[in-house]
Amino acid sequence: MALDERKDAAEKKFELDQQALFKVEARASKLVGAWAGEKMGLSGSELEAYAKDVVIANLDEPGYDDVKRKLISDFSQSETAFEESEIDHMISKYVLLATEQIAEEAQKV
Repeated sequence: MALDERKDAAEKKFELDQQALFKVEARASKLVGAWAGEKMGLSGSELEAYAKDVVIANLDEPGYDDVKRKLISDFSQSETAFEESEIDHMISKYVLLATEQIAEEAQKV
């Protein structure tokens, strides 16, 4: 019986970890999208919609390469100056911030 309980606990922990990871990726993508949208001069509902588009773009594959490709494409199309290193830095920054925010929210529950 103890083995079954440990197995169930491990499965539950894995499930919760996956949910937290998904939340972090979605939150980070939205934050990155808001930054990029502001950089391109968007505001209000256009900015919100763009940030959501970045979240959707992140569903294509694990990690943030899909987000980076979208930003590079969108910056180029809008003729917004950027450096790839700036995009990498902002993704890292917002992944860290999103991780902290999700962890804080989990502690409150």
